Amino acid sequence: MNRFRTIIGAIVVFTIGGELNIRAQDASTNRWEKSASLGATVTEGNSDTLLIVADILASRKWQQDELSLGASLAYGENEGVKNNETLRAFAQYNRLFTDRFYAYARVEGLHDSIADVDYRVTLSPGVGYYFIKNERMRLSGEAGPGVVFEKQGGEEKTYLTARLAEKFEFKINDRARIWQSLEFLPQIDDLNNFLLNAEIGVESALTKKTSLRVYAQDTYDNEPAADREKNDIKLVAAVVLKF
Repeated sequence: MNRFRTIIGAIVVFTIGGELNIRAQDASTNRWEKSASLGATVTEGNSDTLLIVADILASRKWQQDELSLGASLAYGENEGVKNNETLRAFAQYNRLFTDRFYAYARVEGLHDSIADVDYRVTLSPGVGYYFIKNERMRLSGEAGPGVVFEKQGGEEKTYLTARLAEKFEFKINDRARIWQSLEFLPQIDDLNNFLLNAEIGVESALTKKTSLRVYAQDTYDNEPAADREKNDIKLVAAVVLKF
């Protein structure tokens, strides 16, 4: 866990340093888009359960640069027994060469004690393309090599991977949007070892600064730690504050 905290700290330093470098190159007045969300479920009586999910997201676009940052936390108990403890953080920088074609660098860290993942850090450079890009809709695809550093089931492992990903977002109107993403990470020299991350959600504004977000996340690990399930699914409803 200490090593994971060190990795997350490095991600923060990396992203702050990258942002300062971009700011020095481009004095654009474009502002950050930031939001934080919190969802909680508590039951008492015949069953005592607790689930808390929180995340924070930030993004900013310049004329030729895009930066996205995020971190999320999930913690749950059932009858006093911990059944969920996940911490995830990511940073992605895109450099646009045309209005649609770009190169990217991405770093992501994960800690999941229930899945017996002490840490998993993925570094991935690559290229991407916006197949659809307008005010209401965006659809992009990304591909590139990567490297994974992980400690799962008490075993440390480093391996090369490929990364294939797509992202979709549609603004239904000024108050509502839907989105979906899919990411496939196979180990290059062992295709039986792969990760699949998927998300789909909808968000609707409540006020100018708040909204309701409902989304589902699916994490599939084809070679999980011993005595662990391959699939982890979360369905979350959360209140979002934009600032």
